[in-house]
Amino acid sequence: MPSILGIDSGLTVTKAVIFDLDGRPLSIARRRVPQLIPKPRHVERDMEALWDATADAIGEAIAGLGRPASDIVSVAATAHGDGIYLLDRQTRPLGPALLSLDTRAADIADAWNAGDIGKEALHLTGQMPHASAPSALLAWIRDNQPERYGAIGHFIAAKDWLRFCLTGTIGTDRTEASTSFTDVGTQLYSDRALQLFGLEALADKRPEIAGSADIIGGICAQTARRTGLVEGTAVAAGLHDVTASALGIGGYRADTIAIVAGTYSINETVSSAPKPDARWLCRNGIRPGEWNNMSMSPASTANYDWFIEAFCSTDSAIAAEAGESIHALLAREFDAAASRPSSVFFHPYLFGSPFGGASSAGLFGLNAWHDRGDAVRAILEGIAFNHRIHVDALRDGFGSKTARLTGGISRNPAMAGLFADILGIPVAATRTEEAAAWGAALCAGAATGHFKSPTDDPRALAAIETRFEPDPQRHRMFNERYALFVELAEAMKPVWPKLQRLGASTP
Repeated sequence: MPSILGIDSGLTVTKAVIFDLDGRPLSIARRRVPQLIPKPRHVERDMEALWDATADAIGEAIAGLGRPASDIVSVAATAHGDGIYLLDRQTRPLGPALLSLDTRAADIADAWNAGDIGKEALHLTGQMPHASAPSALLAWIRDNQPERYGAIGHFIAAKDWLRFCLTGTIGTDRTEASTSFTDVGTQLYSDRALQLFGLEALADKRPEIAGSADIIGGICAQTARRTGLVEGTAVAAGLHDVTASALGIGGYRADTIAIVAGTYSINETVSSAPKPDARWLCRNGIRPGEWNNMSMSPASTANYDWFIEAFCSTDSAIAAEAGESIHALLAREFDAAASRPSSVFFHPYLFGSPFGGASSAGLFGLNAWHDRGDAVRAILEGIAFNHRIHVDALRDGFGSKTARLTGGISRNPAMAGLFADILGIPVAATRTEEAAAWGAALCAGAATGHFKSPTDDPRALAAIETRFEPDPQRHRMFNERYALFVELAEAMKPVWPKLQRLGASTP
C-alpha cells in the first residue's frame, strides 16, 4: 500500500508523518529540538541536533507504521522559513543556524527600511527586509563575524538542510528562494538584490532552485541506515512551511486567507500577479506565475505557550496528575473572564511585532480585582488582534472574504469563534492533522505522479472543517477593543526603544 512521508520541522518540534494517499496520517513521531539563546536577540539551533532529532522521528514513524519501509514511495520536507543555515566549503555546518525568531539584525533591517534600500528591495524582491530575513542576517554575519562570512560555502534554509541530510544534494525550491534574493517579476535570482544588500561575494553560494514537486534525489545510503528508509526512495524539493501550511489546509488559493496561529502569526493568500506592498511579503508561489502574499509577524500562540510555562507550571503538573489538561483549566477561566467587561489588553510581542524591531510584550489595564482569567483572555484576544492587523492588510489588497484557520489553538472552538468575531469574516477551522507535513507530502506525491499536482488534495475538505460566522454584536464590541489595542501600540512606539536600551544596559 503506497504511502508518503512528510517532514515538518518547526521552531520547537520536528515531526515525521507518514500518510496514505487519501491524506490520513498512518504514523506520527515527534522530537523536540532545543533553541539556543546565547544572548538577547540571538536565537540559534545546532544543525546536527536538528538532523539527529529528525532522523530519530523518521525511524520511530517507520517503526510505528506496521508496514515495510518500501511502501513509502516518496519524501519531502518543510521547515521554518527565513533565518539562515550555513555550510562551509566541505558542506559541513558552519556554526549554529540562526532561526527566524532571531532579531540580532533588526537594526540593520530598520536602517535599510528607513532609507532607499528598503524601497528598492520592495520594488525588486517584493518585500521589505526584516530582522530574520536571510539578507539582514547575512549582512550581520558579514559585519560581526567576518571569518565565518568568508568561510561560507552555501547558504540554505532549514528544510534544505534536511534535504541535504536525506539525499546529499544541495539546493532549494522556488518558495524558499524568494525570501530575499529573487526578482519578484521573473521569480528568479537577481544579482542586483545581492548588490543592494552588499552581499555580492555570495553570488556563487546561492542554492540551485527547483520546483517544490521536483524530484531532486533519492535517500542516500547513510540516511537509509540511520532512519530505516529505503535507499533511493524519491525525495522532492519541498517548500517553505508557511506555504506548506496553507496547502495542507486547502487554503492555498486566491479567494481565501489562510491563517496559521502558531509560533508566528501567519496570514497569506495567493495571487496570479505580483503585487508588492510594505504590508506583506510578495513571494514565489508553488508554481511559476503564482505569488504567495504573506503578512506575518512572530507574534501568535508562542505568547500563550510562554505564559503557561512561565506562570502555570504548578497548575500544569496538578492538572496532569488529575488526568486533565492545563488548557482545559485555562479555558474555563477564559470563559468566565469573557463573560464580563474587561480593561485588560496584551501586546503579544515577546518575539517581535508588525511595529518594528524594538517592540516588546506588555499587559495593560490591570487592576487588583483582575485574576488569571483576565490575563488569559487578554493574551488570546491580543493574539487574534495581531492576526487582524495582517488579515485587514490582505483583505485591503486582495479582497478575500473568508479565512481558513489552523494551528494548535484552532482546535478550541471558542478560539475559532473568537477569530471570526474579531476579524468580522467567516472562519473555517480545518481539522487537518499536521497541516504543514501534509503540504510537504502533497508535493512528494505529485513528484512521483500519485497526485496531478500539489494542489490535487484527495480529501473532502468540507467534511473536515467547521465554519464559524461572526456575531455582529460581538464584532462591534471587538472593533472598539481592537481600535484601543492599536492605539496602545502606536503610543508605545517611542517607548519601546527606551525599554530595549534599558534592558541591554549593564550595571
